[in-house]
Amino acid sequence: MAVDRGLLATLKAKPGKGDELGEFLRKGRELAAQEGGTVTWYAFRLDDTTYGIFDTFESEDARQAHVNGQIPAALQDVASDLLAEDAVISPIDVLAVK
Repeated sequence: MAVDRGLLATLKAKPGKGDELGEFLRKGRELAAQEGGTVTWYAFRLDDTTYGIFDTFESEDARQAHVNGQIPAALQDVASDLLAEDAVISPIDVLAVK
């Protein structure tokens, strides 16, 4: 398995919406588990309003399938209610894996 690419998303919750955003991300694991091309998927919290997602892929096709899949669509559906600003989503190159 050659995991060499990923996505890093940073999400800023509206005031008082951090717990709801966290719960949304916990439920996102179920969707990620259904994606054959997603090798790893992590949701995390940095502080009361800053959350993130980090996921990895073995191919660009798998990464694009994820970008065009259910998780980004679900995030778009709740963004106006939960997010203080647009999510910052960056493609990344994975340099080393243990």
